[in-house]
Amino acid sequence: MSAVDTTPTAPSQTGHGIPRINRTVVLAALAAMTAIGAVVLDTAGGRMGVLFVLGVLLGVSLYHAAFGFTGSWRNFLAERRGAGLRAQMVMLGVATLIFLPLLANGEVLGHGVSGAVQPAGISVIVGAFLFGVGMQLGGACASGTLFTLGGGSTRMVVTLAFFIVGSLAGSLHFPWWSGTPALGRISVLSEFGLIGAIAVQFAVFAAIFYATRRLEIARHGEAASILRAKETGGIRWLQGPWPLIWGGVALAVLNGLVLAVGGFPWSISFGFALWGAKIASALGADLSQTTFWGWSWAQDALNASVFADTISVMNFGIVLGALLAAGLAGKFAPARRIPWKSALAAALGGLLMGYGARLAYGCNIGAYFSGIASGSLHGWLWLVAGLAGNALGVKLRPIFAMGR
Repeated sequence: MSAVDTTPTAPSQTGHGIPRINRTVVLAALAAMTAIGAVVLDTAGGRMGVLFVLGVLLGVSLYHAAFGFTGSWRNFLAERRGAGLRAQMVMLGVATLIFLPLLANGEVLGHGVSGAVQPAGISVIVGAFLFGVGMQLGGACASGTLFTLGGGSTRMVVTLAFFIVGSLAGSLHFPWWSGTPALGRISVLSEFGLIGAIAVQFAVFAAIFYATRRLEIARHGEAASILRAKETGGIRWLQGPWPLIWGGVALAVLNGLVLAVGGFPWSISFGFALWGAKIASALGADLSQTTFWGWSWAQDALNASVFADTISVMNFGIVLGALLAAGLAGKFAPARRIPWKSALAAALGGLLMGYGARLAYGCNIGAYFSGIASGSLHGWLWLVAGLAGNALGVKLRPIFAMGR
């Protein structure tokens, strides 16, 4: 399963076929982690420092397992290869077993926790669909944009820049979209209780796992394993590549730790909206007059340092964790040229993802992963609408000279 559209970079190898560690990249990543970690500790204290470390570990896990949502969904839609989707079901299953008991208890380590439960309605359908189209044109999702950027993808600079622009635009329009018809906040935990909610969720996970496997066997005669990864001769946990299931379990456990430490699940895309708002404010825009940025919690975030914002701090950690992993794997090799059609697709994809994520109460992490792990109906709705958007995005890719 590949998360991006760039041709994978072959690792530099020693004479024994073992990936050669890029020491310069590793040292640069460690130095940047130390510097940013120190600023985070000084600005926001130890709890934020722990969340920064969790972001680093998420970046390492995403890179070493190549755990992307974009490539896995495209592989299933275009080729009926479902290993990526099956790995996501394992990830969601493990996360459900961690999240729901914590949310049912209501507190961890003496402080309250709350799940990513949001209204399920028109804004989620439209937003997730746009995000899905953008995934295929941008070549990555929200987490994929960060970890491939850290891994050396120069194309992701374009995707991220327009992701930020789209996020800011989406935040300005969000108040109107939030007033469109919706069913309200529906949680399987509230509807069925802890045991019933776990049973309902696992029934759906199992059905998707089984269906993707049967469809893959019907098309190809066999189903790819999520338990194996390509042998490279290196130290697997340190240099990768990891089997998909390692990535899925690692992401689930780390997201559970984010919930326990931060009180709220892992999210990414609000950080992009915040960065866009800060840039606009620095250029002279008065966003306090807008509805979204006039809300007290949004104004607090806008007026505070980015090193005091949980999502931003974790985003920094993901990029640096991926940079470290790329150095350990000997794969850090940024491309100097980006074909103009590819750059145009990256810009359009970034805009769609940014705008869509605001409408849908989050991206593939905050709404899909954390939403479903929290037992929220809007997370499941996001999956259906996002997959439909991906189907359209796959059909649009040839226009931009991008393979299916």
